Amino acid sequence: MRIVLHASSPASLERARSNAKNAAGAGERAVEVRIVVNGAAAVSSLLDQADAAVDAMTWVCPNTLRGLKRQAAAPLRVLEEGAVLAIARLQQAGWHYIHA
Repeated sequence: MRIVLHASSPASLERARSNAKNAAGAGERAVEVRIVVNGAAAVSSLLDQADAAVDAMTWVCPNTLRGLKRQAAAPLRVLEEGAVLAIARLQQAGWHYIHA
């Protein structure tokens, strides 16, 4: 199973991080989780407050980064396209979408 958790606000980022930890620890061997973050407030919160447990599975919208004039450091990853298109492509590829 593949799950994409969408975080577009600081509160939804907190929920997505919690959901990702719960899914990863649920004992399901075949669960892949990605957190996709967009929106100025959510991305700023992400960049200002690291979470080592889930940052490696977190992808950031390049459009939001550009608008904020900030960069994401590893282990965070930057999407190749805007978050909306990336999420749509993930859904098209069979990922289950959850807005946190």
